[in-house]
Amino acid sequence: MATEVIMPKAGMAMEYGTVVKWLKKEGDPVQKGEPIIEILTDKVNMEIEAEVSGTLLKILAHEGDELPVMTVIGYIGEAGEAISIAADAKAPATAADHPEAAKKSGAETAPGVKTASSMKTAPGDAPMYDVIVIGGGPAGYVSAIRAAQLGGKVALIERDEIGGTCLNRGCIPTKTYLKNAEIVEQIHFAAQRGIHIADSTLSFDMEKIVKDKNEIVRTLTGGVKGLLKSYGVKVYSGEGKLHSATEVAINGKTDGNIRVKADKIILAGGSDVARIPIPGADLERVLDSTRILDLKTIPKKLVIVGGGVIGVEIAMVFRAYGTEVTIVEMLPHVISMMDETVYTAVEKHLKKQGVKLLTGTGVEAFEANGDGLKIKIKGGAPLEADYALMAIGRSPDLSGLGEIGIQTEKNRVKVDGHMETSVKGIYAPGDINGLSMLAHSAFRMGEVAAENAMGHTAEMDFASIPSCIYTHPEIGAVGLNEAEARKKHDVSVGMFYFAANGRALAAGETTGFVKVIVEKKYGQILGVHIFGPAASEMINEAAALMAGEITAYEVAETVHAHPSYSEAFMEACADALGRSVHLPKK
Repeated sequence: MATEVIMPKAGMAMEYGTVVKWLKKEGDPVQKGEPIIEILTDKVNMEIEAEVSGTLLKILAHEGDELPVMTVIGYIGEAGEAISIAADAKAPATAADHPEAAKKSGAETAPGVKTASSMKTAPGDAPMYDVIVIGGGPAGYVSAIRAAQLGGKVALIERDEIGGTCLNRGCIPTKTYLKNAEIVEQIHFAAQRGIHIADSTLSFDMEKIVKDKNEIVRTLTGGVKGLLKSYGVKVYSGEGKLHSATEVAINGKTDGNIRVKADKIILAGGSDVARIPIPGADLERVLDSTRILDLKTIPKKLVIVGGGVIGVEIAMVFRAYGTEVTIVEMLPHVISMMDETVYTAVEKHLKKQGVKLLTGTGVEAFEANGDGLKIKIKGGAPLEADYALMAIGRSPDLSGLGEIGIQTEKNRVKVDGHMETSVKGIYAPGDINGLSMLAHSAFRMGEVAAENAMGHTAEMDFASIPSCIYTHPEIGAVGLNEAEARKKHDVSVGMFYFAANGRALAAGETTGFVKVIVEKKYGQILGVHIFGPAASEMINEAAALMAGEITAYEVAETVHAHPSYSEAFMEACADALGRSVHLPKK
């Protein structure tokens, strides 16, 4: 007898689920425990596994269909088995069938208020919102959700994909690739630990690597879409541009060219790949940070122009894949925005990994060279490569500003501590203001902008925002570097190396250190800099303690689990005070 596949109740509050896609077709064999369908709840995307082995006999619900939980959506049985579809296995639910679900998802509103279906309106009768957000990246979608949490009727306009650069082309895809690089490094390291792999030859399926990256991205962006839906945020697919201080023109992909109005507007246009005018930069084999993440072949030789965060992370990825990597950086050092102790250690580690560094110079031109490139270097011999990556950073995207006179400076929107622009009622959180071009900074700036737009009072504090570089080992930093601190304070510096940390020794991850900069008189922690295992996790403890004005004295007296990497932070604080018991007497 055939087994029913049902829309699961994946949470106490879940009432409806949406079919994202079937992972199997009718007639396909399935194994018990094998994922067969992906659904979207009001919070996240999730895969549903087959409860039995057999054949997928019948699919009753299709992509985009929304159904109540416990609804039959398919059948699994023996190949050729006749099935009797239950009488209550009706067509998929719609907003009209379930008005309460439509209201929850924002498709229905209170009497007298224009609904989402009324968007194509006559001129002068534009839909009205409390807040309109232009841009669906980290600053934008967080702004929209926070404004909705505070009771606002909110619209969000996104021309590309929800999630912005971070989810689609930046933070998440690169971290997926960096994990692959870490796995490769661990395989090579295994023999040193007495773990021998019979066939140690590694090969890379770039088609599968790219597909896996895209699946992870799709899961996260689907989750964000579900969050927006759960809060009743109306999402427009198209390009939004300010028409006035209270009106946005949308060049829509689905709703046509329309205008929408709001009491307050949040500009969260994010950023775009920065470009510099180098001859030949438009050649097909000169990639930007977006295109290289979809590369289906592994280059034998790769030249990376720019030794910042993107350049260093991508260098470590492709070096792990066996590529000969050269970084060309105009400044004297790579990641020179970091503390000197950190960038010096990172340069040493990159060279040890086989990455060639050409610092204090630049690229004059790119030229086609058969199936590759010739890269002319200022004051040096030309380089040959299969591909080049332009990794010179990002610049704010001001395309949504229109012409209403919002003040800008150095190609970024000027804002105050409330994230408000020079035009009252218009806010600009995230990369568009250029103050801190990090996704987690954008999250908080988005919250601040939304709270002020909804009549609350909030102010942005950048002092304790951590920054991370996800190399292996990782880098984490918060606060002042040593040079900055010494200009303003009488400081003491504490250092603790992972080579003396029990957890790091046990794991074979002894490269790196924790460096703490402390103001001598009161023990205030001015800066923390970590190069080592789990740095991106450890730095959050430092950031939280600094935000709470916890001193080095208090950290040194706080018991940390043993063995743990984070003991190194406590020991570095103690060293700054001259009292670390796990360091030799000075």
